Amino acid sequence: MTKPVTSFTCQECGATQPKWAGRCDACGAWNSIVEEAPLSQGPGRGLGVAKGRSIPLSALSTEEPPPPRAESGLAEFDRVLGGGLVPGSALLVGGDPGIGKSTLLLQAAAQFAKRGIEAIYISGEEASAQVRMRAQRLRLAEAPVRLGAETALRDILTTLDAERPDLAVIDSIQTLWSDTVDSAPGSISQVRAAAHELVTFAKKRGVAVILVGHVTKEGQIAGPRVVEHMVDTVLYFEGERGHQFRILRAVKNRFGPADEIGVFEMTGGGLAEVANPSALFLSERGQPSPGSAVFAGIEGTRPVLTEIQALVAPSTLASPRRTVVGLDSGRVSTILAVLEARCGIPFTGLDVFLNVAGGMRVMEPAADLAIAAALLSAREDSALPAECVTFGEISLSGALRPVAQAENRLKEALKLGFSQAIIPASQKLDGAGATRLDRIAELTDFVGEVFGAG
Repeated sequence: MTKPVTSFTCQECGATQPKWAGRCDACGAWNSIVEEAPLSQGPGRGLGVAKGRSIPLSALSTEEPPPPRAESGLAEFDRVLGGGLVPGSALLVGGDPGIGKSTLLLQAAAQFAKRGIEAIYISGEEASAQVRMRAQRLRLAEAPVRLGAETALRDILTTLDAERPDLAVIDSIQTLWSDTVDSAPGSISQVRAAAHELVTFAKKRGVAVILVGHVTKEGQIAGPRVVEHMVDTVLYFEGERGHQFRILRAVKNRFGPADEIGVFEMTGGGLAEVANPSALFLSERGQPSPGSAVFAGIEGTRPVLTEIQALVAPSTLASPRRTVVGLDSGRVSTILAVLEARCGIPFTGLDVFLNVAGGMRVMEPAADLAIAAALLSAREDSALPAECVTFGEISLSGALRPVAQAENRLKEALKLGFSQAIIPASQKLDGAGATRLDRIAELTDFVGEVFGAG
């Protein structure tokens, strides 16, 4: 028998190292590396001579019916799941503390239960009385959801195996502990072992399991990334504390489209669905003002219109500030460099502030032209037309590149009363309806025609 070898694992990112160090080489965190024993010791010399069983193989053309789905009645929640909950699936929901994860899942569990799906809610962070108080506040006290408060993984699995529900919500995975792992709850080994056991149970018993996960200060789900690989669906619940809007975003989904979003509004009675997020994000938009541009974006399969706001002001600092909220700061820096190098519009000595209204996050390259339009509008103190939307990718040469699903973007804009669109000249369209299109090939042409600058 070979001697078990301990490993040194970073508690922040899950990277392993052969020896202890004060700083993790993978993520740069200090004093985060701890010594952990392996979960099990396998054979030292391969699998040996024993043979396994032959697995059945099938052709790619084999037709199988789609998996059955159970709808909750929350249209936005079902949309993110791909049409409903698949039996035997494992979901991981992450989000900032206090963002509303427990509220969302308690509402979803109650809606599933009201439709005849047996649901169990296991809380490892709160006592049963606290969860009941939340249910009363949300007017869900009469929902047939069974409640438990436990952190011992063995007891939870025993209970679920005896009850055999259709849905089990575990809040949260970081609070569970297994008596076979010698480490504290929330450590890498405990999270990995608990996730493995729960996902295996879900697949063998056909029980849909929803796991709640904490997030790090960078916004990623805490624990090893292998947990995200184990589950079928990874959802992020996003939102700014100063805004009432909440975004449920799918970053991985084996049973539906990834990058799909569901939009909710936090109210005194819980989370309310937002059927038309474009109208909500633009509801507070008044008269046209400098520094404002409307972007027609795509989130998953749904077009969403958002307002990008910019402010450019003289700086008194040696290094001007670049503050970006809801956008990729690296992408913004690239656009500023293209405007200066290709269009001759300097931002040296100017503070730049960019924000996406409503707390929305926009990460697709199609927002490049809208970002440039907002920056130029703020710098030149000239407002864009109120009925105009923009989208297009900006290359390093200053050329405008086409984007995907342009027809859906224009249909959503036309539905909300936007009759003009500024798009790349090479954008192919099957039909634009009544929208007036301004096709522009280069960013320099956009600067000259729209703002008369450059």
